[in-house]
Amino acid sequence: MATPEWGLYRSFLSVIRTGSLSAAARAEGLTQPTIGRHIDSLEKALGVSLFTRSQHGLLPTDAAVELRPYAESLEATAAALVRAAVGRSGARGTVRITASEIVGAEVLPPILAKLHQAYPELQLELVLSNRTEDLLRREADIAVRMVRPTQQALVVRHVAELEIGLHAHRDYLERRGTPTSLDELNGHTLIGFDHENAFIRSIRAQGVAVERGMFSLRSDSDLAQLAALRAGFGVGFCQVPLARRNADLVRLLPAPSLSFKLEMWIAMHANLRSSPRCRVVADALAAGLAAYAE
Repeated sequence: MATPEWGLYRSFLSVIRTGSLSAAARAEGLTQPTIGRHIDSLEKALGVSLFTRSQHGLLPTDAAVELRPYAESLEATAAALVRAAVGRSGARGTVRITASEIVGAEVLPPILAKLHQAYPELQLELVLSNRTEDLLRREADIAVRMVRPTQQALVVRHVAELEIGLHAHRDYLERRGTPTSLDELNGHTLIGFDHENAFIRSIRAQGVAVERGMFSLRSDSDLAQLAALRAGFGVGFCQVPLARRNADLVRLLPAPSLSFKLEMWIAMHANLRSSPRCRVVADALAAGLAAYAE
C-alpha cells in the first residue's frame, strides 16, 4: 500500500470535525471538490469507507472513528515539528502548554503575561484539560501536572506542594453558620465531584469518608466547582493560595484538621530540553508556580 500524503489525513480530520465537505473546505481554505477528492483518495489508499451520507451531513463510519486517533497523532507530530524548527534559533516561536482547568484559567495567565512581556516573540498555546496530555505523542510541549509523570522519556521538575483546603463564601456562612468540626459538615450544602478521581481517593486514604451522595452540587469541572464556591452555593475544596486572592472565601477547618497537599510538576519531552523556547517557558512556569504555592 502506498503511504497516503499527510494532506489527505488533514482533510479527513477536518471533515470528521465539521461534518460536511463544504464546512471542511472553508476551514482548510480549499474548494469542496478538492476536499471530496482527498477523502476519495484516502478511502482508496486505505481500502475502507470513511463516511456515510445522512440528513445531518457526513457521518463517520466505524473505521473512521477507529482511525481518528492515529490521524490526530500525525497532526500533533506535524505541529510539534514546526514548533521545534521555528524555536531552534532562540526564545521565539510557539510553545504549547497544557494544565488543569484551575491552574490554566486561574494561575497561569499572570505568569504567562509576564513571560510574554520579556519574550514578545514567543507565541503561547494553552490547553485547559484535566486529561493527562500525552507528551510522548507531542500533544503539548510542556505540561503542568499535579502528579509526577512516570514516562522515562520525559524531563520532570518538582515545583512545589500545593495545599488544598475546605472553603465557603462569607454570604453562605452568614446564612448557614460556620462548621467547626467534620461532624458539623453533615448539616451543610456541599460542592463536590460527579465521578471519582485521584484526589478523592487520596482524601479517602487519609481517613476522610467522601461519597458522591454527600454533594448537593456535583461536577467534574474544577472551574464549575470554583464558580459555585464563589457564588455562595455551599462548602467545597479550593486551592489555598487561590482562595487567599478572594477576601470573601473563608478557610474552614484549617490544618491539621482538614488539609491536603498536591505536588506540582513541570514535564516536557527529553528531546526539548535544549530548546531555547521551551527552556525559557519552563523556567518561567517553575518560578511563577513556586511563588504562587508559597
